Amino acid sequence: MSSHDVIVIGAGVVGASVAWHLAALGARRVLVLDRGQVGAGTSAQSSGILRTHYSVPENVALARRSWTVFERFAAYLGDDEASAGLVRCGYLIAAPDGPKRDALQAALAGQRAQGITVNLLDAQQAASLLPICRFDDAALIGHEPEAGFADAYLVATGFARSARRLGVQIREGVEVQGLCLEGGRVAGVVTPQGRFTAPVVVSTQNIWACEIERWTGIALPVAAERHKVLALQGPDPYTREMPVYKDLGSPGMLYCRSYGGTQMLVSEGVAGQALPGPDNGPGDIGMDDVLHIAEQVSARFPSYATAGLASSWTGVYDVTPDWNPVLGALPELPGLVLGCGFSGHGFKLSPAVGRVLAQCALGLPTDVSLAPYALERFRSGALLVGRYGVGAVS
Repeated sequence: MSSHDVIVIGAGVVGASVAWHLAALGARRVLVLDRGQVGAGTSAQSSGILRTHYSVPENVALARRSWTVFERFAAYLGDDEASAGLVRCGYLIAAPDGPKRDALQAALAGQRAQGITVNLLDAQQAASLLPICRFDDAALIGHEPEAGFADAYLVATGFARSARRLGVQIREGVEVQGLCLEGGRVAGVVTPQGRFTAPVVVSTQNIWACEIERWTGIALPVAAERHKVLALQGPDPYTREMPVYKDLGSPGMLYCRSYGGTQMLVSEGVAGQALPGPDNGPGDIGMDDVLHIAEQVSARFPSYATAGLASSWTGVYDVTPDWNPVLGALPELPGLVLGCGFSGHGFKLSPAVGRVLAQCALGLPTDVSLAPYALERFRSGALLVGRYGVGAVS
């Protein structure tokens, strides 16, 4: 049995961020336990898109703080070798006439209200940035120049390496099997390697967060969903200079970006395949799935009607009913802090979320209020549903 100030369960990009921020804020004995390896779980499956565009204002605030970290990642960590793999290419989002246009207009206004630079473009201006795309049916086009994409695995391992340099102990291949409870509060965790004690435990277990409900009996509505991602090679390259694109006019609310400098990474931003339990393994992508996405792509990118499938893979989201995370302490179980249910937002928000969860764990004021993200909202009905409805754009 070993004693620590804080134990973090999970060494994905959020858990690694929490660990580094705990040490940076002064915690001296921090232990991270992961059933696998640092960044090798769902973090490694991330599409890596970075934007501050959200219709939920709280998410905008977290995304903005996170962007400032991504753009100066090495300096933030004090590690000249650290890299987020950041590609600054901007972010375009377009909507046709109708409800999606109204939602987009309100979301863009919300970004501006928080001091974020967003521009309104006409079809010709948008096409100058993304010439392989057609915008003739777009009623509203927003452009966020300070956006792009990065590498979630690099970020996770960068946070972890810098955390170790600050004294954080990270143990890989150690599965947490339960919480230790004493006097109605958390006192540590149980593993096959023994018991580790701490007055505070931070759970960043992603799709395995369902174990919290099994361990404590506290209902935690987090489910695993599998999403399909394609890499397409078209006759016209999707270069790194071209912006990330979100198409609110397509049935699947497609998102896409450059992949490998010439290919298009593309997936749908709607509900995926519900899984009966946590399963991080690869899923099947049938030809019907490929054609379903490819038809939407070719409608927006005409030359990609002849694109070839370069590769495909699946990623798994930890999804809540309103597609937004659960963040903060649980009043009914002192000593437990949750960071789960990110519903596809985890990487985008990971620097800021890591800091606020570390602040919460240490009893410090948080940079942004965690009240809107409380688990209690699923009982009270005060859900964080975005203007676009359920889905990863929130």
